[in-house]
Amino acid sequence: MTDITKLQVSGKLADNERIKGESDLLRGTIAQDLTDPLTGGFTSDNFQLIRFHGMYQQDDRDIRQERSEQKLEPLHTVMLRARMPGGVITPKQWLAIDEFAESHTGAGSIRLTTRQTFQFHGVLKRDIKLMHQTLDKIGIDSIATAGDVNRNVLCTSNPEQSELHSQAYDWARTISEHLLPRTRAYAEIWLDGEKVETTERDEPILGKTYLPRKFKTTVVVPPQNDVDLHANDMNFVAIADNGQLVGFNLLVGGGLAMTHGDEATYPRKADEFGYLPLDKTLAIAEAVVTTQRDLGNRVNRKNAKTKYTLDRVGLEVFKAEVERRAGFRFEPTRPYELTGRGDAFGWTAGIDGKHNLTLFIENGRLLDYPGKPLKSGMARIARLHKGEFRMTANQNLVVAGVASEDKAAIEQLAREHGLFDDGVSNQRKSSMACVSLPTCPLAMAEAERFLPDFVTRIEGVLAGHGIADDAIIFRVTGCPNGCGRAMLAEVGLVGKGPGKYNLHLGGNLAGTRVPKLYKENLDEDAILAELDTLSGRWARERLEGEGFGDFVIRTGVVPEVIVSRTDFYA
Repeated sequence: MTDITKLQVSGKLADNERIKGESDLLRGTIAQDLTDPLTGGFTSDNFQLIRFHGMYQQDDRDIRQERSEQKLEPLHTVMLRARMPGGVITPKQWLAIDEFAESHTGAGSIRLTTRQTFQFHGVLKRDIKLMHQTLDKIGIDSIATAGDVNRNVLCTSNPEQSELHSQAYDWARTISEHLLPRTRAYAEIWLDGEKVETTERDEPILGKTYLPRKFKTTVVVPPQNDVDLHANDMNFVAIADNGQLVGFNLLVGGGLAMTHGDEATYPRKADEFGYLPLDKTLAIAEAVVTTQRDLGNRVNRKNAKTKYTLDRVGLEVFKAEVERRAGFRFEPTRPYELTGRGDAFGWTAGIDGKHNLTLFIENGRLLDYPGKPLKSGMARIARLHKGEFRMTANQNLVVAGVASEDKAAIEQLAREHGLFDDGVSNQRKSSMACVSLPTCPLAMAEAERFLPDFVTRIEGVLAGHGIADDAIIFRVTGCPNGCGRAMLAEVGLVGKGPGKYNLHLGGNLAGTRVPKLYKENLDEDAILAELDTLSGRWARERLEGEGFGDFVIRTGVVPEVIVSRTDFYA
């Protein structure tokens, strides 16, 4: 048996480890900061600790310089990300978050995210406790949606599409609950819960200092890969027998984040570990998390994710330790196939005789735009709808469980408010961006605000080559942190600086190939010129049914085999 202490990274621990260790199980002095009238933000340690409570401190970078000239601190606000395993939310819950967004957020919007949940942006410190208490009253929290913990568990959308989907969704919720922090800090600080004296000074699964870095989990129902499993640390791929869930194939070690110029960082696909029956699911999930907890790099946070642990200690060593802790040896991986990852827009039928309407929400941003009141439209649908809503990992929204007698009324409301538009191109539906500027502190370039007009230009390019109805999976992120999953796109833009991006090409339709760095530091016009040339060739030279990403690999525009880590970044 391997002595795992010999596999741990030695050296001075990252300061985040001190913060977690001294936090009194995530309490810190957050409660005191809330009452400090001298600043709209949180102190240095609490700035990190609030992430474990589902929040990031941000400020509006568009007005940062102006406020500095006025001798004012940045306009500090928080972004909250809710915990919604599988993305399921009721109409009653929706109306409550709609009301809060309208009255207590700077943007007034609801933002659907690639983590299959929603975010509030621009919440002032004075309203933070009200925000958590509002969510608690409707059965929602934001525990462990950020920070060094297992985050919101994703699940293939439309759980009512089949009994298998429904069973997979139940497991997503179960895994989420099992891996949550056990500390009562969240309830004490935000919900005015009574502090309970206890001799327990540790977390049984996560440990006193929690995980070395963020950890992401999915439950996937083949053949759809709409959750982009290769972007995640731990993935349970549903295996069925006669339409019933019997077990999972496990894949571990996916992740997309990297750092420009740092060859020790890179995107990575997840590795197959093998098959497990249902009754071993929680034991295996816990074993993977605790193995990463104990072997992950706590010295260098840039190399702290599970993907780097696997590469450092070796897949077989990591897998053997998981088996030892779970008391179970993986069976051989069972056959499955991933064929696509887009959402099925429009109406689909459920197994219960009801119907589901998938709505395209560009960038996931629900706001009332001129002539397109998306947010008001969703509120009106919520007042009528008797089923549920399901947020997708592609930033879209499903109106699920619609009775036949309500179909016409819901479709009419969706069309009247711009939520259901037959004129939206396949290219626009295949494009996605992270939030980026002006609120994300990591952003180097625009993403969400850049995407709509740039997609219009791509639509023009495709139309010019006679392929207007075709689409390229296109994604843009404002930095190399990976939130918009550009490193699983056929065309991925990664922000390098103001107005400049690295262009990556060669992902595939199934989301099982990482694209390669094609050209660096390009502006919008240069990117478009490259896409014009390549899409013209694609239109003329492609094989039947060949996607853009497969085409650029087959024709040698970018190599299929990565020779060096430097192919990933500049």
